Formats: sequence, C-alpha cells, structure tokens
Amino acid sequence: MLKTGIHGFPPAEFESRLLRAQKILVENALDAVFVTTPPNIRYFTGFDSQFYESPTRPWFVVVPAEGAPIAVIPEIGAPKMAETWISDIRTWPAPVPQDDGVSLLADTLLAVPRRFGRIGTELGREMTLRMPLIEFERLRADVSGVEIADGSPVLWRIRMVKTPAEIDRIRHICQIASAAYARVPELVSMGDSEREAARKLRIALSSLGADATPFLPAISGPGGVSQIVCGPGDRVLQKGDILFFDTGSVFDGYFCDFDRNYAVGSVSDAAHRAHEAVWRATEAGIAAAVPGATTDDLFQTMAVRLQEAGSIGNNVGRLGHGLGLQLTEPPSHMPGDGTRLVPGMVLTIEPGMEYAPGKMVVHEENIVVTENGPDLLTQRAPRALPTLS
Repeated sequence: MLKTGIHGFPPAEFESRLLRAQKILVENALDAVFVTTPPNIRYFTGFDSQFYESPTRPWFVVVPAEGAPIAVIPEIGAPKMAETWISDIRTWPAPVPQDDGVSLLADTLLAVPRRFGRIGTELGREMTLRMPLIEFERLRADVSGVEIADGSPVLWRIRMVKTPAEIDRIRHICQIASAAYARVPELVSMGDSEREAARKLRIALSSLGADATPFLPAISGPGGVSQIVCGPGDRVLQKGDILFFDTGSVFDGYFCDFDRNYAVGSVSDAAHRAHEAVWRATEAGIAAAVPGATTDDLFQTMAVRLQEAGSIGNNVGRLGHGLGLQLTEPPSHMPGDGTRLVPGMVLTIEPGMEYAPGKMVVHEENIVVTENGPDLLTQRAPRALPTLS
C-alpha cells in the first residue's frame, strides 16, 4: 500500500506519459488526439472535477504529437487546471449554447503542427464522445482539410500499460477493499437486507481510506445468484443463501474491481463444490497471466476448468478484463479478443459458473502482469466460503 496515501502525481509522471503517447501517435499517423471524457482528461493532465456530474459544459484536452498538451475548457475550471502541470489553458465563458467551445477547439486543432492531416478522438471501442453530436459535426466542418479519425485504439494502447505509479494506486485500493471484505463476517448478519449489507460494507471501505465506491452490487440467493449486475435490493438474507459482493472502489482516480462470496448460515454441498471449482479456475487464470499469453489463452484456461466442474453456463460473456481509471477497460478475456499480455497490464481474473438453473458463483481477483509473471494485487479470497451467522 502507499505509505502516505497522498493523492496526485508529480509532473515527471505526466511528462513520461506524454512522451510515450506521442511516440504511439506518430506510429499511428496522427498529428494529435483530443479527449473529452473524465478518465482520458485525468490521464493526461491530473485534472479532476465533481463538475463532470453536470452535462452542461464540455471539456477538451488536445494532446499533440509534438509539443505540450493544451486544455480547452470552461472558464470555471481554469483556476484548478492551473494547479496541474498544464500551462497552455484556453477558456471560454461556458455555457454558451451557440458556440460552446467548438470554434476555440477548432482553432486549436488547426494550429497543431501538421504532418499526417489526421487527428484522433474517442469514437470507438469502450469510449464515448462527451460533446453533442451536432457540435461534433460542426467541428468536423470547421477543421475541413483535417481528418478526425477514431483515436480509441491509440488511446487504449497508451492507457492499457500502466506506469509504476498507477499500479501503486490500484494496489492501494485493492488492499483497502480486501481489508473491508475481511470485516464482512463481523458486520453483516442473517436477517440483514442486501441494502443494509451494502451500506455496512460501504462504510467500512470509506473508513479504511477509499475515496469513493461508485460500484457495489450486493446480491443474494439460495445457493447462488442469478445475476451480478443489479442490486442491492430489499431482499433479506436467509439461511442457505450465498451473498455476493462486488466492489469498484476508487483511490486517487484508480479502481479496484473484485468480488467475494459469503455463506449465510449453512449452504448446500453443491454450492460449496461450485465455490471450490470457481476458486480453482481463478488460480489457473492467475497462473496463466504471463507475458506473451493472450486474452484468448486466459479465457480458455479458465473455461476448461469450469466445464470440467460441470458448468452449465455463464451469462457474463467473458472471464475478466482490464482495470485502471475505469472500472472496466479493454482487453476482454474472451475468444477472439486476441490481446497479447505485456508487463504493466492490470487485469481482473473473473471466472464464473452456473452450476444449476439460476444458481451462479463468480470469483474475481486483480493482478498486474510482470516480467516474472502475475502479481496479485488483492488479498486472495478464502478457498472455503466464509460464513455469516
């Protein structure tokens, strides 16, 4: 864990990110990339704002293949942006519905040194453009002669390999969440509702140092759960249930994402066998996460173990994914993804199996790929189901 828990990165961290990004931009024949979403803006600048919760004002950062990044942002954000390492900050008095930064952004893009005549932005896989489509079409017209291309593959190539400082943050929040999960048998009891159980875990996460917990499904069912994406609800925990928690908690902008299962009183032998099978599949997935392996390899390694254990399905569609400034990032551990693992990638290992109709057990751990193999960032889940009384 971080020794101090201090937030933020020194300018040298962002300078290093920029140099790597600019090399990748040139390799992909892009003169620049401009970003509009909070994770990408934060990656290149360190700027964060609770004002992102308001859709009224767009925010832009231009990362050129030569030179320093340029912030094109509403005036209201300039004082805080000036505290980051960014020195070129261009503003307008937003909101101005008739021209909310579009002409200022166009002028900025047209002034970027031109070598390829192409500028990328967040148009593709697992990215969104945080500006109205009608204004994006106007921007394209205003920069006629410059192609605005899909920059998502480049942005994911830049972000997919984490720096040591990023990995430190992810490890820190993984350890916080691991400690909070260890407290669950003391905090949650039979008779609590899913909502009460989630509130108790959220308080523990906060007290241990999590900045926020945007994602916290708490789902229960007799011997297993039927889904892992919705909840908590008002269902009361009963003897024979499995309680499933999953948390995406955050420290300094970086997520953990892993789950834990708990038996409520005594559960069936079939539930214990399913838990053991998924725990063993997790072990296999972790061991397979070595440089040179592919995401297809990880999927196949875990899928074989699950099939051998009698899995009748898995409605998740994949067995893990990338992790960082977002709860889920590329790659996906699934057939056809084909991403080759390299040191610095942070991944979830997430096998799950439906062992009977409507009864699913899922495990998840977070790792970083290193030259020497996988490094576990979470505290490994107990092999035997912990019990809530």
